[in-house]
Order: sequence, then structure tokens, then C-alpha cells
Amino acid sequence: MYKFFAYISRMKFINRWSLMRNSVPENIQEHSHMAAVLAHALGVIRRDVFHRDCDPNACAAAALFHDATEIFTGDLPTPIKYYSGAIRDAYRQVEDVAAEKLLDMLPRELRGAYEPLLREEDREVLALVKAADKLAAYIKCLEELRGGNGEFRDAARETREALRAMGLEEADWFLERFEEAFGLTLDALQRP
Repeated sequence: MYKFFAYISRMKFINRWSLMRNSVPENIQEHSHMAAVLAHALGVIRRDVFHRDCDPNACAAAALFHDATEIFTGDLPTPIKYYSGAIRDAYRQVEDVAAEKLLDMLPRELRGAYEPLLREEDREVLALVKAADKLAAYIKCLEELRGGNGEFRDAARETREALRAMGLEEADWFLERFEEAFGLTLDALQRP
């Protein structure tokens, strides 16, 4: 009996933003879906706008699994995870152990397909997944702010600054064309 996918299905029980009051709770399964949609979009932008080699489907797949180790570790809040280099390095080691534990729950024949996804080995894909992860967090902040939750004001500003600091032209292109729409009401979205 292999338990990999049973554990993956439990991503819905790991909540994000644990130190903040949320109007709408978000779990890592929901976040990973949005990150996958955005990673795919960034891959398409890289390929079709900037004419650079990219597989958007590989970006989406990597983003689907980018937080899978949090099934075991939980979602460590950003201020804690990045408080010091020692904590960041220790957390990476814990994530490696969690990835290995997940991989051990697969038949040997499937492990090779999932290992690169859980360990994020491709640097080009990893850069787009990191940007998509930040974009998804930024969109969450915008949604909370639109709902009147000022708790996310600083997080929105800091996350947007972090996105810009990445210097990733695909993310900048995305923000220039799509960011404003996330502030619209449903009625405004439906207008031509």
C-alpha cells in the first residue's frame, strides 16, 4: 500500500497565514492551485512574449507540489522562516527530510517523476515557481484588503516589493497587465 497521494490530499488541512487574521482562510492546496495557474502563465509569458525556451506545463506541475512538504512541516510563517540564516537552513533540512519521506511513499517506478517536483531541481522552473508563489501570496493580500481586512496592508506592500525585487520580467509583465483586475468587484469584472 502506497500512501503518497493520500498524504497529498491532506494539503487542504494545512492553513496558511497562521499569524494573521484572515477573512477567508487559505490552505496550501488552494494556494498551490493558484501558484500552479500563475506559474503556467509566467511560463507562457516567458515562451510567447519574451521568446525564451520554457515549458509552462513543467512550471505548473512544479508549483502544484512546491509546498507539499508542508504536509509534515506545516506552513512556517515567513517572519519566522527568514528570521535568520540558521533557521532558514534548518528549515531547508527539515523540508528535505519531508520530501524524502513523501518519495518513500511511492512505488519505485514513479519516484523519478515526482522527485524533481518535490525537490525543485530545475533552476529556470524554480525561478518562475518562486515568482508564482509570491504572486499568489500578493493576490491573497489584495483579496483580503478588498474585503476590508487591513491586517494584510503591510504584507501586500512587502510582497509586491519582493516581487519587483526579483527582477523577473515575466512577473513584471504580468503585474502591469493583470494586477488591477484583482481589485475589481464581480460587477466591475463583468463589464466590457
